[in-house]
Amino acid sequence: MEITKICCIGAGYVGGPTMAVIAQKCPHIQVTVVDLNEERIAAWNDPNTDNIPIYEPGLSEIVATARGRNLFFSTAVDQAIDEAQIIFISVNTPTKTYGKGKGMAADLKYIELCARQIARVAKDNKIVVEKSTLPVRTAEAIKSILDHTGNGVQFQILSNPEFLAEGTAVTDLLQPDRILIGGDTTPEGKKAMEALVQVYSNWVPTDKILTTNVWSSELSKLTANAFLAQRISSVNAMSELCEKTGADINEVAKAIGMDSRIGPKFLKASVGFGGSCFQKDILNLVYIAKSYGLHEVADYWEQVIIMNDHQKRRFSNGIVQTLYNTVSDKKITFLGWAFKKDTNDTRESAAIFVADDLINEHAKIAVYDPKVSSKKILEDLNYLATRSPEHNQDSVTSYRDPYEACQDAHAIAILTEWDEFIHYDWQKIFDAMQKPAFIFDGRNVLDAAQLRAIGFVYQGIGS
Repeated sequence: MEITKICCIGAGYVGGPTMAVIAQKCPHIQVTVVDLNEERIAAWNDPNTDNIPIYEPGLSEIVATARGRNLFFSTAVDQAIDEAQIIFISVNTPTKTYGKGKGMAADLKYIELCARQIARVAKDNKIVVEKSTLPVRTAEAIKSILDHTGNGVQFQILSNPEFLAEGTAVTDLLQPDRILIGGDTTPEGKKAMEALVQVYSNWVPTDKILTTNVWSSELSKLTANAFLAQRISSVNAMSELCEKTGADINEVAKAIGMDSRIGPKFLKASVGFGGSCFQKDILNLVYIAKSYGLHEVADYWEQVIIMNDHQKRRFSNGIVQTLYNTVSDKKITFLGWAFKKDTNDTRESAAIFVADDLINEHAKIAVYDPKVSSKKILEDLNYLATRSPEHNQDSVTSYRDPYEACQDAHAIAILTEWDEFIHYDWQKIFDAMQKPAFIFDGRNVLDAAQLRAIGFVYQGIGS
């Protein structure tokens, strides 16, 4: 089957960048990204590609190259579904906030709505690709909906999980470690998998394209994120022990990272992991294990989340204790709000939870982040629903200039590892702050010796 038209439902952090790269690398394929959010689609279509809704290094250039040629962003969902041979589902799958599985299971209502819409619109055979992170055996549910349309259309369901790290998503798409495609082992399933293999093989070496059964593909995504998050929680657990014993976590991490069996990646001690996937996927894994009665397995993975939550609370408690056990009416400046550098994604960012703790202690929070808007910062705090929106608005001020954000601050907390922070005039910042001037480096990115020489009271993680 020669693929000439692809549709992606969902213009978010996965769908937008993935489809942009497919369009750039496959100029013979028409790629249409659809979303019911008119504001988001309008932003993707902004003539100035620097204004697209997702910040990823290199993404705006790729969009500029392909958009209008064979890459299109639209709210005409039905038309795109009708015309496409392959339909990617890349909608949000948040953790449930209600009912059975609340706080752990994935909320699949958007996935089901997509399946029902595809079933209603499709007039010819389609390949439907799960791109969202989903619990094992979700494909079975999608297939059940699609196979009972009664209109004779045949559907093949594939699992094609993304393995993108925000901040390096474009590089991850252009030079992936692997492409994973899961499908049925029937002749029709194998044919569908081969069609998707041919799309990716336009730029990905075929030895990096792995085909499996659909269940293995779905579980591989959850497992990959669980393993990565586990490494972060492990090194953060050791960071607390380092602080008690006089060891330095940076030295410990370097030493163990030189072991070829372990390697150096994801051993950076910090205030904790965030992002859209790690916590959600581990909770999903915990829920699946519990549903099968595997309580020891569930407890093991749940501890990764418990450690991460502990690290965030420990950081905020440390700020309060160091500032003489009160932050009431004290200005605490947050440098960084995004969950990591080189992205404007704030989902599950440690900054949100640290700010929430400090606002409950009546602190005044000043925030500077080069890519996150003041509107988004307030939305994040309001989503926690621990206080009224009015209280949050009175307690948080967003700045577009980092030096202004630090003016008269009692303390600075580094919550995102933006490269620009290293190059600031820290003497100028010190002179503008209340004394003693504290820095709480939640990402261990600054030069502790340099800052202490200036006069800062500096505290990193695990040292």
